[in-house]
Order: sequence, then C-alpha cells, then structure tokens
Amino acid sequence: MKNILTLLKNNRKPAIVFLAILFIAFVWINVFEVRVLPSNRFLSLVGKAPAEPQATPTAETLRTIVVPQEGYTVDIAWGDLGKQLVASGAIDLEKFRQNYQDPKYQELLTYLTETKNESIKVDQDSAYFWVNVLWALGLTQKSAVLEKGVMGTEYKDQLGNFASTGGWTLGSKDAVSLYSSQSMIPLTADQQTLVVKISSGIYRPCCGNPTSFPDCNHGMAILGLVELMVSQGFSEDEIYQAALAFNTYWFPTTYVDLAYYFQTQENTAWDEVSAQKVLSAQFSSAQGYQEIKQKIGTIPGAQSVGASCGA
Repeated sequence: MKNILTLLKNNRKPAIVFLAILFIAFVWINVFEVRVLPSNRFLSLVGKAPAEPQATPTAETLRTIVVPQEGYTVDIAWGDLGKQLVASGAIDLEKFRQNYQDPKYQELLTYLTETKNESIKVDQDSAYFWVNVLWALGLTQKSAVLEKGVMGTEYKDQLGNFASTGGWTLGSKDAVSLYSSQSMIPLTADQQTLVVKISSGIYRPCCGNPTSFPDCNHGMAILGLVELMVSQGFSEDEIYQAALAFNTYWFPTTYVDLAYYFQTQENTAWDEVSAQKVLSAQFSSAQGYQEIKQKIGTIPGAQSVGASCGA
C-alpha cells in the first residue's frame, strides 16, 4: 500500500492512478477473501454450491408417492349408472354382494343401488370393486370402440373368446349379449371420436394392446372410465391422469418400477411425468414395461410381482 501512495503522490495523471488503485484494491480484496472465506465469497463468484446427491429411491418411498393411502379422487357425477347396470343385466346385484362380503365394500355397494352425484375414489381398498364395476360399464355401454374397433370388426364372430367378454361372470346376462348394447352414457359423434383417440393411447401392463382394443378386464374398465369422463367434459389431460391413477392401483408394482426409472434414468420426479407419456406403449404395455424392467432390474426393497389381468 505504501508503493501505491507514492505512485499517487508522484504521478501527474491522477485519474489513471486512481483507476489503477481501484483495480489493485479490487483484486487484492477478492483474492484475500477467496483465500480466507472460500465457503462464502468464492462460491458467490463461481456460482451456487453443487446440490447434495439424492439418496437412491426405494420401493417403500416410491410406493407412498405412486399409490398413496389417501387414494385418487375423480370428480365424476356417477348418477344412477350403478342402477342402470343392474337393470340392464350387466351386473347381478346378488353376485356382487356375494363377491364383496368384506365390510370395507358395503358402502361401495351403494353405488349400485343409489343415485350418487358425488365424486368416486380409487384406493387400495376400492380398486378391486371399481375394476369390476367399470368393466361392466365398458362392456355394456354402446361404443364406437367396441363396434368399429378391432374387436367388433376383425373378431366379430369370436367376441366371446376374449378375457373381457368370456371372463365376465358377475352379470345376469352373458357378456356377448351385453356387448355394446346400452346407451347409458350419452355420447355425441364427436365425443365417440374423442373416446377412440384417447383410448388408443392408453395401455396396461398385463397386455400389449391399447384400451381401444379392450381384450382384458382392465382395458374394458378403462374404456368405461374414459367414456364417462368424456361425456362430462373432462379435458384429455384430466382423463389421462385419472386413467393412470386407476392403473397404478391395479398394477402398483409396475408403476413403482416406472417411477424408479423416471427418477433414476430421466431425473424426473413421478409427479412431473406426463400421464399420457406413462400410459403410452413405451412404458405401460406389457412389452414396453418389460424393456424398462430389464434396464432397472430389481429396485431396492422391491418384491417382484408380475402384472396380470386377474383383478
């Protein structure tokens, strides 16, 4: 500093000297502070501190996110659809009561006997109930998917051979006679087209087909859900979100695995992944999921349970 003062005293160009002093002082201060306080000053110069590495997610932690105990609520007006399903023969009420004797199902059974205008919720306790009720709805509702799609055209003479038809035993009528027989949900031509579009992009991990080819119970159930939501004006994104929620409670192990994949391979949290993307063939078809599973192996704390069409 003494040299600096001497320079200022002798130099005839004070402006230049003054600037030189400022520059030297700036360098000296910053170098000194970097050396003494690296955790503060240095980090402010070079940027933020690197983020702490995230712990590897486990099956347990992911499960609380993917299939939370509180369930998923869809603000659908159910109305008297349950009563219509019983009246049409799609559901045999006595068979349902025998099948759902557990006390946890008693309130749910009122969806078949009463008019319900409140929302419906899927969770770990109600998933088995809703897969069968929505299966009956998807099977019976008059639908462009069923009449003009693969099942109603290429396999018209073999309708009873599919799991979604031949496997339906909870009605008072046989599945083939129920197939696309009742207009319980009012759908315009444009809405039918939208149902076809959305259902063509929704897969389930027990099969390789989209919901527009509902050859199993879960596919037929999602078809019923999509038709109901389209009729009530829900957006495509809302419908994909709801379809994914039902799928996750029907196939929890599959979607916990997919959540692990997105977090560890794509650095994306489960709630930030597009539902439409998750439901695509790349991830939610049987083949797509198996490819993902080969990439991630068994995730920490997971129990290996394969997806199947058994409800």
